Amino acid sequence: MDLGIEGKRALVCASSKGLGRGCAVALAEAGVDLVMNARGAEALEVSAEEVRRAHGVEVTAVAADITSQDGREKVLAACGQIDILVNNAGGPPPGTWQDWERDDFIAALDANMLTPIALIKALVPDMMERGWGRVVNVTSQSVRAPIAVLGLSNAARTGLTGYVAGTSRQVASAGVTINNLLPGIHATDRADSLDGGVAKTEGITLEEARARREATIPVRRYGTPQEFGAACAFLCSQHAGFIVGQNILLDGGATNLTV
Repeated sequence: MDLGIEGKRALVCASSKGLGRGCAVALAEAGVDLVMNARGAEALEVSAEEVRRAHGVEVTAVAADITSQDGREKVLAACGQIDILVNNAGGPPPGTWQDWERDDFIAALDANMLTPIALIKALVPDMMERGWGRVVNVTSQSVRAPIAVLGLSNAARTGLTGYVAGTSRQVASAGVTINNLLPGIHATDRADSLDGGVAKTEGITLEEARARREATIPVRRYGTPQEFGAACAFLCSQHAGFIVGQNILLDGGATNLTV
């Protein structure tokens, strides 16, 4: 399918690896020029060069912490005209409700709620003036079904979801859509970290922890960054203009919901 976005320009946050990289690659396959961002300069430049060579698109790599004010300013200064924004940032650490103090919640809110909002406020007005734009926020399946050990993520990402619910409907008439992609477990470093935590706590191997989690997913496997990226690219396409303010699960059926 021709997504109809060749020649557009996208900012993809946290895109040196994992789900962010999956989104960047899928957009590049559709002919979209990229601004790729991540904190680690070396890994980011390697990924950016691989995307350039594989897809022949323009790729600007900006190493910065997108969750900080200075980092956002550095990234935005390099952006130029942005038609597509993919908000993404690593999730806060797992734990229990007794572990978290105010500073932990503030850090989670900064990374997973306030940073996406700041980038939306910075980039969406110009999209509205041009009459076209796409924003995709990478959140979590925990927005629909909270995960006890991810309470920091539950709180921050649900806050972003509420913001998007109202904002998306205010900008849609200008041709700008905002939607959320809610990943379940995918084969990324984040999955390795979570599985490693389970393995350590329960005294089992990483492979056993992974197999146990896979058994809870109806498709009996983890998702791939490629699958996730394809869904992101579709939401950014010309074909998705009637999808507004939605929370779309990509979890292999793991979240047991009727609506």
